[in-house]
Amino acid sequence: MARIVMKFGGTSMAGTERIRTVAGLVKREVEAGNEVAVVVSAMAGETDRLVNFCREAAPDSDGTEYDVVVATGEQVTAGLLALCLQGMGCPARSWLGWQLPIGTTGRHARARIGEIDTDALTAAMAGGSVAVIPGFQGMMDTGRVATLGRGGSDTSAVAVAAAIHADRCDIYTDVDGVYTTDPRIVARARKLDYVTYEEMLELASVGAKVLQTRSVGLAMKMGVRIQVLTSFVEYGMAPTRGTMIVGESEIEDLKMERHIITGIAPDKNEALVMLIDIPERAGNVADIFGPLSEAHINVDMIVQTPTRGDDLIDLMFTVPQADLAQAIALVEAAKDKIGYDRMTHNTHVAKVSIVGVGMKSHAGVATTMFDALAARGIEILAIATSEIKISVLIEEDYTELAVRVLHTAYGLDAEVEGADS
Repeated sequence: MARIVMKFGGTSMAGTERIRTVAGLVKREVEAGNEVAVVVSAMAGETDRLVNFCREAAPDSDGTEYDVVVATGEQVTAGLLALCLQGMGCPARSWLGWQLPIGTTGRHARARIGEIDTDALTAAMAGGSVAVIPGFQGMMDTGRVATLGRGGSDTSAVAVAAAIHADRCDIYTDVDGVYTTDPRIVARARKLDYVTYEEMLELASVGAKVLQTRSVGLAMKMGVRIQVLTSFVEYGMAPTRGTMIVGESEIEDLKMERHIITGIAPDKNEALVMLIDIPERAGNVADIFGPLSEAHINVDMIVQTPTRGDDLIDLMFTVPQADLAQAIALVEAAKDKIGYDRMTHNTHVAKVSIVGVGMKSHAGVATTMFDALAARGIEILAIATSEIKISVLIEEDYTELAVRVLHTAYGLDAEVEGADS
């Protein structure tokens, strides 16, 4: 017998028929003898609808009543799933964030999970009842409902799994696992059996949308094993095996033969800002990036180059496209202090990243990337690296070509069935 947390996202909970399918998946685990807790998201699109209501009512609210409104989306799906399970003869009840409670800290609408009281929860599970918990929410020490920010249901599921010492946390999505890259771009992309926490964290941070970054970071910190798999199966059928997100030591214990590169992630949500002819003096770069940091704008790639003579530089950096307008306004407001001549920007760029723990012990990984792109005439505009990641900024029109070229260059293409060996 295992103790499992099952998490279902908005597309999995989009309507009563989908919820009934989810109930069937939960019942299957119960009938296998497992203790089960379920964390659910609101129905697809419901949170956006509730957020819009709040904006119409009071655009500048402090977040307290905002949380009361937007937390109801998960409350609805938790209740509906409990009802479906009961209708199938499976004991179940919903546990709202304030009923456990799931303690939160920080600020409303962007709260962080603190302590979770699990005594009543584990007692109910041990008695054979399925605990259905709305994700994305908890309770402040003031007794008020708090929400965790967008994507917070994944974090809720991992936190619950850690608190009840679950054997694993199964996160059900609209894809059946983590692939070497987007199968819509590369038809021969392969589903991965195992990915390390580090790799998944990097993939999530550079554009892979399978898991939310905070949830992976928490899983790595708490040692929670995550399985990514799909809920989109015929009613009564079992889902196919997904992808396990685990520690590097577990993969080594399995003695698996692994590629140097695990995955390739494209991201078209980058914008490039260029500042021309900046006087080269101490503190100038801080004058540029200080206001951006204070506004919580994430600056990714930074390239500084000398221009005419030794006293001027050009600087370019990337920010998320959603933050571009604010970034431009902040830099323009500091123009007199920075002293740059002019500023331009470009939204027709994309970031392509390769990720793999194999980079730690293999040389020539970057050379393979640069040579493969150069052979197809793809210009690199900027580069950023970490211990297990290399990202390049290229023109947006070359995104799909770059992903396909790199996927082949690193030997990630799946073998075609029936092809000669």
